[in-house]
Amino acid sequence: MAGERELKKLLKNMSPTLMSGEYVFVTFENARYGDHASLQPIAAFTEAEGLTLVIPKSEADNKELGYESTFKGITLKVHSSLDAVGLTAVFSQKLSDHAISANVIAGYFHDHIFVPSKDAERAISALSELMN
Repeated sequence: MAGERELKKLLKNMSPTLMSGEYVFVTFENARYGDHASLQPIAAFTEAEGLTLVIPKSEADNKELGYESTFKGITLKVHSSLDAVGLTAVFSQKLSDHAISANVIAGYFHDHIFVPSKDAERAISALSELMN
């Protein structure tokens, strides 16, 4: 099933939904995809500096891993095409207008936005404004 590409439809149907739990970004030098699977990562990205994982805060705390900030995840429930143009720009600008940082990860079906935990409810409200 192909995802939506039309920006107006994407915005109208994005339905931002808060994911349960808190997440942190951690990194491991000289690691590769698949390493540290026991931390239950929900996302992974390999960079020149190391492997970045997005993991539940509870896992980081249990393993005494350091992290800088805690985040809540927001999933845009609309099935967006990976080729869609403009959605990230529009919601990023809206969050920026509210002084909320956004760390965006695109999955095949949905966009996921990680915002500081303290700003999660404000972010949901701001994003919901775009649906009107």
